[in-house]
Amino acid sequence: MIDNVIAEFTEALVPICICVVLPVLIVWLVGRVKQNETNRKAEIMLKALDNGAKIDADFFRSQRGGHTIKERLLNRLTRACVTGLMGVALISAAIFLQHLPDWTDNIEGVVFFYLLGGTLIAVGISLFIVYFSGKKMLSKEMEAEEKQLTEGR
Repeated sequence: MIDNVIAEFTEALVPICICVVLPVLIVWLVGRVKQNETNRKAEIMLKALDNGAKIDADFFRSQRGGHTIKERLLNRLTRACVTGLMGVALISAAIFLQHLPDWTDNIEGVVFFYLLGGTLIAVGISLFIVYFSGKKMLSKEMEAEEKQLTEGR
């Protein structure tokens, strides 16, 4: 009886660790990295102020926010193409596997390929929609940003 309880506990422990502990650990680590980066920049700024040196405002800007609107839209387009093509490949594989004699008994595997492929196609389509609507909505901002970049050089 105790062996059954221990076995059930260990079987439940893996999903709990994967679904609860791992995401919490990832969020905590990312938070610590950002906090350390902020503390390091603040320390540099305080030392620069103590020495009377001129402070460069670009140093304190976030490195992640350095992408232009056009670059972010092109990244979305790239993600849309990749996920859409992966979805098409998985559905093609499911169609191919469905006709193989070894896979006729394994309907769960074929259904999994269909579901995963359909999900990836849906994500790809949604990213295409976001790309085209963002391109249409942000066209004026992209032109202004491009003009600012060309004038700044």
